[in-house]
Amino acid sequence: MSQTREEYLQEEARLIILRMLAEESNESLSSNLIVRELREQWMVPRERPWVHAQLDYLAEAGAVTVVDAKTVKIATLTQRGHRHLSREIAIEGVKRPSRPGE
Repeated sequence: MSQTREEYLQEEARLIILRMLAEESNESLSSNLIVRELREQWMVPRERPWVHAQLDYLAEAGAVTVVDAKTVKIATLTQRGHRHLSREIAIEGVKRPSRPGE
């Protein structure tokens, strides 16, 4: 069964979010910053509720922890999220990172 465009975009965005978190010194970002980065750097023009849904998915998968902070969410990368980024494991619904050098 082939993926829809939206399913592909969600999987791609979830990987991008994990990578963004890994780049931060505290491995955390607010959903407002994630929305802005997705829009400006990755051409994924989605609003905060859509990003919140992706964060909730990643939290349910154990890749991030999420704290509600009024109207935004704060996401922090977990060990499981790191393991996905390093290709030790594969989290369903999150695009698999490319091998180094590919």
